[in-house]
Amino acid sequence: MSPARVVFFAATLGGIGLTAYAVTTAPPPLWAAVAAVGLYVGIVLAGVFVLRLRMFADAVVRGPEDARGVVLTFDDGPDPVHTRQVLDILDEHDAKATFFVIGRKVDEHPDTVKEIVARGHEVGVHGWAHDRLFALRGPRRVRRDLVRAIRSLEKVTKRRPTLFRPPIGHTNPTIARIAEQLDLTVVGWSVAGYDGLARADPKKVAARITRRLDDGAIVLLHDAAERGDHAPTAAKTLPEILAAAKEKNLRVARLADWLAALEA
Repeated sequence: MSPARVVFFAATLGGIGLTAYAVTTAPPPLWAAVAAVGLYVGIVLAGVFVLRLRMFADAVVRGPEDARGVVLTFDDGPDPVHTRQVLDILDEHDAKATFFVIGRKVDEHPDTVKEIVARGHEVGVHGWAHDRLFALRGPRRVRRDLVRAIRSLEKVTKRRPTLFRPPIGHTNPTIARIAEQLDLTVVGWSVAGYDGLARADPKKVAARITRRLDDGAIVLLHDAAERGDHAPTAAKTLPEILAAAKEKNLRVARLADWLAALEA
């Protein structure tokens, strides 16, 4: 159990205890009640917004303790132009990656997905609609979105996906429970360059990532713009990131190998 989940359970029990005391003995001072509620809300929001805390989902955010190398992951594709640019660069460096694809884009660009797989890379689901309010949706809507994303990818690859990265990395108990019911492993990251924004500076993106590369790191990049309204920086930053990994004697590992080691 992650430390953040322990904190969440402790805060929940504390809130229950405080409520019971208020009902059976005496209500606390208003300032104390407000502070307690604010603290609890803050803890919950941290769990929703910061996937690496693993408060609600047993997400894989780093490799096993003895991991060697780094894993590259890409979100928000496929894109018939920009994803192929990334694939070409990976081929030049004999590197494999994991692509978390948006279901509606899979329906639009199935050939690009087939090419990702044909070149030896892994694919996982990133939701069907990439709903930015996914963590606010009810169970039926969450399940419907994930099932649709699974079916879209399975139709193209002929294999049921087992990996899932929540849209924007937000999660909650509902998302975690439904992902588990659908046999999806939640995958986060430990290193991000914040390259998903249209205003992202390639030099700053590369610098953020290269200085944090170490054994066991899972790197988050984007091979496509979420809405397809700009060119992502990956084609400009990926060569520098790969060169930095080589300089640090960090091989590009496969996520599947790390997951197998974690499950062993």
